[in-house]
Amino acid sequence: MTAVRQDLPEGRYGRSADERADRKLKIVGAVLGAGLLAMTGWFGYDYVTAQQISAELIKFDTVSDSEVKVHLEVRKKADAAGTCTLRSLAEDGAEVGRRDVRIDASGGGRIDEIYTVRTTSRATSTELTGCTADGGSTG
Repeated sequence: MTAVRQDLPEGRYGRSADERADRKLKIVGAVLGAGLLAMTGWFGYDYVTAQQISAELIKFDTVSDSEVKVHLEVRKKADAAGTCTLRSLAEDGAEVGRRDVRIDASGGGRIDEIYTVRTTSRATSTELTGCTADGGSTG
């Protein structure tokens, strides 16, 4: 007696339906992945080029129980104006001082300044919470 073969002969009838479906799914996944990557790149580029003012807190020095000196480096486009917010915190994390620093529209490029933040008690850390350009851009 001969054994009955259940499978089709390989290569005789072309691709199976599963192989065609797998290929279509791979193509659709690749197209969607490329689209998502392009969209992420576009949003990132738009965000970076739209920033009018950005800043970095270089260092801070707690001078006394009521004062902190902050070295701030601001980068801005020509004729951009805005405000940067500095916040001082106590050891327990409570906010003990806050200052909004006005950035004038004159000039452009990089500005290094030292600002004083008045505090209600001794500050153990100071942070730059962000900068807002007049007109709504944030940095």
